[in-house]
Amino acid sequence: MTRIARRMADIQPFHVMEILKRAHELAAAGRDIIHLEVGEPDFPSPPPIVEAAQRFLAGGHVHYTPALGLTALREAISRFYQDRFGADVSPERIIVTPGASGALMLALAVLTDPGDEWLLPDPGYPSNRHLVRSFEGVAKALPVDASSRFQPTPAHVEAAWTPRTRGLMVASPANPTGTLLSQDEIIALQQTVSARDGVLIVDEIYQGLNYGIEASSALSRLDDVFVVNSFSKYFGMTGWRLGWMVVPHAYVREIEKLAQHFFISPSTPAQHAALAAFAPGTLEILEARRHAFANRRNALLPALRELGFRFATEPQGAFYLYADISGLADSSESLAKRLIEEAGVATTPGLDFGDNAPERHLRIAYTTDEARLVEAAERISRVIHAG
Repeated sequence: MTRIARRMADIQPFHVMEILKRAHELAAAGRDIIHLEVGEPDFPSPPPIVEAAQRFLAGGHVHYTPALGLTALREAISRFYQDRFGADVSPERIIVTPGASGALMLALAVLTDPGDEWLLPDPGYPSNRHLVRSFEGVAKALPVDASSRFQPTPAHVEAAWTPRTRGLMVASPANPTGTLLSQDEIIALQQTVSARDGVLIVDEIYQGLNYGIEASSALSRLDDVFVVNSFSKYFGMTGWRLGWMVVPHAYVREIEKLAQHFFISPSTPAQHAALAAFAPGTLEILEARRHAFANRRNALLPALRELGFRFATEPQGAFYLYADISGLADSSESLAKRLIEEAGVATTPGLDFGDNAPERHLRIAYTTDEARLVEAAERISRVIHAG
């Protein structure tokens, strides 16, 4: 007899992966699909990163590293914070992880007792609420809208806080909206949370992919927060599955114990590859790609506006447009289905990102080149005008 843990009844599928599966089915049948659904840069991993991995692998000594990651990589991340953000982050506080998802697992495992509540913005990244549930916590949605740029405010936190609340999770830049929190706003949230003996987790996974505003880090002015980051987005290393987390000193040993049991260590080849991620030549490549993303955003946003998509806020980070489609269709799910089946354009309906008006919103990722984005807009136009 199959017995499945009760928590699994609350774990929903990652709907964008279902869309990706359908896109691959259509492609296998000969259809040309423009992928605007998955949050993955289309650029290949930068050559210096690949070359560093090849040099390491050629030696043949691919063994475990310490559970917290290579000392050299933790030191390189520390220097990156100092050089780019003027933040003094000790290498001892940096934990290298199997992707940012691994970092979030460790953070929630060390912080969450059964029944603890975590406040999460809605719309927000879907895996966060399921990770909370997996560690027997309770994900409590904070409905946010354009009035606060889809970001939570101290007033949201104060209104939602209960004796069971453990903390708040925020993202800057955010998925799916691409909006940012200023350092002053993060400090205000931290003061609100800490006054209630809570914990603030800041997701900076899309840090560096900023447009018209300089990238920043909560660590420039705060020490008593958990900050999660990744080599996936800005550094273009999604499939390498490598991230990191910066935590207050008091938590390092406890997280190390968890990391030893959960993962043994992060991927050794990926860590040696990431040592090249901060080299000047690599950063030059990454900045050129950031400018390409900005050009894509600037091309796609007005094209979609002309078709009737509405944007209450313009994204200043990540590579997503969060579009209000209520003037075009009854539901984003039905529109997304039409777009992939009739136009060969894969997008993500708001269903993935929470319960706050998901039927009104569609996430569109500008993770393909400008020519394909223009073609996507033309295909979408034909579907919309077909009624």
